[in-house]
Amino acid sequence: MRHGNKVNHLSRKTGHRKAMLSNMACSLIEHKRITTTLAKAKTLRVYVEPILTKAKDDSTHSRRVVFSYLQNKEVVAELFRDVAPKIINRNGGYTRIIRTGNRLGDNAEMCLIELVDFNEIYTKDTAKKTTRRSRRAGSKKTGDNVPNEAQAEAVEDAVIIEDNVETAVKTENTDEDTVETPLEEVVSETLVEAHEVAVVEENQELDVQNEITAQEVTETITESEVTEETSPAVAEEVVPASEEAAESAETEYDNTPQKEEDSKEESAS
Repeated sequence: MRHGNKVNHLSRKTGHRKAMLSNMACSLIEHKRITTTLAKAKTLRVYVEPILTKAKDDSTHSRRVVFSYLQNKEVVAELFRDVAPKIINRNGGYTRIIRTGNRLGDNAEMCLIELVDFNEIYTKDTAKKTTRRSRRAGSKKTGDNVPNEAQAEAVEDAVIIEDNVETAVKTENTDEDTVETPLEEVVSETLVEAHEVAVVEENQELDVQNEITAQEVTETITESEVTEETSPAVAEEVVPASEEAAESAETEYDNTPQKEEDSKEESAS
């Protein structure tokens, strides 16, 4: 029977259990939070918190003792460099266990164990509200001095109210100035940009028109050159054609009397 035995063996032998806890402690120091089963997290908390307490004393002896548990130089350096300064003012309770439900499969109870000082959500410092205490709640005054003191307090309150009104008016004026000046600057900048854009567009249109006119001029010049080059050749072709037609007409006219005589002789014979 295990009466008085508070060690949870976690279904592992001593060597396996110590190695597993050492690795989990290294992961917790490195990543600041890990997810594991609830039984392992409770055992890890008992294992790692004395190590964190030992890390508060940055000495060679403390580093050697911590290294004997963790067996990792990088994690020991991070523990003494980053973690120890944050937990220096905390007297124990360096870890927090948050249950996350049961695991699918074996239905084991899961949880998240983390270092308390590295959770930014829970460690936000809430601003303390300061309340103004009235001076009337002080020591009791005699009957003769009560009216004079009441008048003095009333005068002080009136002065304070006037100061508050003046400060409120000043803040409103400054807010209006801060609102108006950026608007004026923005309007002026937009006008300047619009003018620049319009000028650029006009220049682009002029460039396009100049390019179009230049192209038209070059086309007309090339057409005139082509017509001048082709006109002598056409004239030379037309002249020989006309001469050949005239010669053929003359030969036909000369041969017509001979053809008539030949036809008469053939009819007589």
